[in-house]
Amino acid sequence: MNVVFRVDASLRMGNGHVMRCLALADALRDLGANCTFISREHRGNLVDQIAKSGHKVLPLRQDDEDIEVQVYPRHASWLGVDWRTDAQQTIAALDGQPTDWLIVDHYALEKQWEQCMRPIVRKIMVIDDLADRPHDCDLLLDPNLGRHAVNYDRLLIRDTLTLLGPRYALLRPEFKHWRDYSLARRVQGKLDRILICMGGVDNDNVTGAVLEALEVCELPSGLQVIVVMGIHAPWLEQVRAQAANMARSVQVKVGVENMAELMADSDLCIGAAGSSTWERCCLGLPSIQVVLAANQEYIAQALDSVEAAVSLNASDIRNQLQEFFVCDQLKVRMQATSNLARQICKGQGAQIVAQFIGGEAHEDHATLQ
Repeated sequence: MNVVFRVDASLRMGNGHVMRCLALADALRDLGANCTFISREHRGNLVDQIAKSGHKVLPLRQDDEDIEVQVYPRHASWLGVDWRTDAQQTIAALDGQPTDWLIVDHYALEKQWEQCMRPIVRKIMVIDDLADRPHDCDLLLDPNLGRHAVNYDRLLIRDTLTLLGPRYALLRPEFKHWRDYSLARRVQGKLDRILICMGGVDNDNVTGAVLEALEVCELPSGLQVIVVMGIHAPWLEQVRAQAANMARSVQVKVGVENMAELMADSDLCIGAAGSSTWERCCLGLPSIQVVLAANQEYIAQALDSVEAAVSLNASDIRNQLQEFFVCDQLKVRMQATSNLARQICKGQGAQIVAQFIGGEAHEDHATLQ
């Protein structure tokens, strides 16, 4: 089975789309599939990381990073070219390669682009979590909590199978591996280590704002703080300098490959309300989530509604963090959040979706929805 992914990473869109596609590609490879990535060379791209993962990657050239193209869809400018050009370049990159599944994970692409691919691929899968534009696909995956088929009723132009909800969140296998260990730690109710992770980019340096806020919060004296940042994070050096001057122990880690282990060994995470939300849920890691982009608002609201995380406003982090750490029965609150979060995602989504794509699933349509 030949599977092709069309997905990008950049300083504007972050790393999450590529990372979840890599998780699915690894699961498909375990089933014997050949996976190829087509990815544009934006600033902050992950082309080298895709190649290091052992998957074939076909880069698309980016001539003008700041080009403004069409205004629809809402994230059209993230593509770097107009959709017709991207479609032509994608077809040229495939160069007649037989493709059983084309998997598209890009907020800038929708049905017109997908219809251009129809004559040259067998099936199309779309990974989306916005439900804001129409698609021509055979399979649609939206891992958001509270998402229902009705959200896509008017957006799917054919009889499309939908896989909806965090059960299908595409996590790397190490998160399931660390799940039992992580959940067992939560019963101790400790607050010895805080993990800060605002995604691979953090354009607005929310990481720095969190560190500044922690300096005035009432925290245990021996508390450790670990900051995780991406290799392309524009504020990396400033955060390193800030961490070095703090009164408490702060470690800054870059481009880590053991994120699941770091999460499992942490007692609280302050992180972006993006795709890493499902990683934290899988590990039952109590979380304070910060919305860094409009596409994260739905996730934050959904977890808020079931009290599986605490949401902060990025514009008032200092005051809100101070209030959080002085609340009564803080550790009880953290344990309650952990117990709710762990029920949302168990870390098997990539394997379930891969088996379904490979024709090895034994669940009927109703169960999948």
